Amino acid sequence: MRGSVYYQSSQLAKQIFESGAKKENRINPNHEHYQKVASYKTMESYRSIWNNFFNYLLEHWKIKDCEKINSEHIAAYMDYKIEYYPSKQYLEKISAALGKLEIALKLFSKNISKLEKDYNFSIRQTLLDEARDLKYVVNNYHNRAYTNPELLILHLQNSLHKLAAKIQLESGARIEGVALIKPEQLLGTKLDSITNMTKGIIFTKEKGGKVGEVLVSIETYNELQNYLSNYLKFKINRQAYYEDIKQSALISNENPEASHGLRWNFAKRRMFEYAKANYSYDDCLQQVSYEMKHNRASITKHYLV
Repeated sequence: MRGSVYYQSSQLAKQIFESGAKKENRINPNHEHYQKVASYKTMESYRSIWNNFFNYLLEHWKIKDCEKINSEHIAAYMDYKIEYYPSKQYLEKISAALGKLEIALKLFSKNISKLEKDYNFSIRQTLLDEARDLKYVVNNYHNRAYTNPELLILHLQNSLHKLAAKIQLESGARIEGVALIKPEQLLGTKLDSITNMTKGIIFTKEKGGKVGEVLVSIETYNELQNYLSNYLKFKINRQAYYEDIKQSALISNENPEASHGLRWNFAKRRMFEYAKANYSYDDCLQQVSYEMKHNRASITKHYLV
C-alpha cells in the first residue's frame, strides 16, 4: 500500500470499522460483522496506536508499506514499548490494537489487493502474557537481575536455551539478538580493552533494526561456532525459551524474570568492569548504554537499581 502513515491507517480502518455493529454479530464467525470494531472512540484509539507503530517502522526499519509487516516487527515494537515500563492497561491496549491490525490487514489483502495473505501477530499475546507474569509495568518496578544467573542457566533443560542464555548474560543482547544467529554473524575475536580479555564477536540485529557487535567469552563463542559448523543456523523458539527459563528459575529459587533478567545482570557487571578501568560513573553509564543498544542512558539506569 502506498501513501502516508495516516492514509494507510485510514484505509485499514475502513476494512474493520462498522458503526453500530451488534456485539452478538461481532463475535459470530458466520456473520459479516465478525471481529469488526463498532465504536468510533475505540477505532480512533486503535488508529492512534497503528500510526505510532507505522512511524516506528518507518524510523527504525525503513518500512513504508504496512502490508509488509510481519511477526518480527510486532515483537520488536512490543519489546520497545515494554522496555519503557508502560502501564498494564496501556500495554493491553497496544496488544488489542495490533490484534485488530492483523484482522484489518487480512481484510485489506482480500478485499482490495485480491490476495489471501496470512498475517499472524500472535506473538503479541505471548509478550503481553510475559509482561503480565513478570510485572513489567511502572507500578511494579523492581530489580530484575538474577541472584545466581549461572545456576539458572545450569538448570535449563534445553542445550540451545543454555547457549542462548549464556550469550545474553555475557553480552547483554536482547532475545531477538540470540533467537536466530547465522554463521556469517560470527566475526572472530578481539581484545576487550576494558577487561583485557580476548572475546568472541557476534553481529546481532535487535529491536528497531538496531545492529551492532556484542562480545562473549571465548568458550561461549567456540560453542556457538561448533554448533554452526554442523547446522545452517542457530534458532530457538521464543515461547519455549521463556517457559524453560521460568521453570529453571523456580528450581533455582529465583524470581522468574525471563531472559530480560540476564540483561540486568550484564548491565550491573559491565558497569563494575568499566569502573575498575577507571571510567567515571557518567562515562560508565554511557558506554554500557551503547553496548546495550539503548537510545538514552536514562534507560540503562533502570538496570542498576
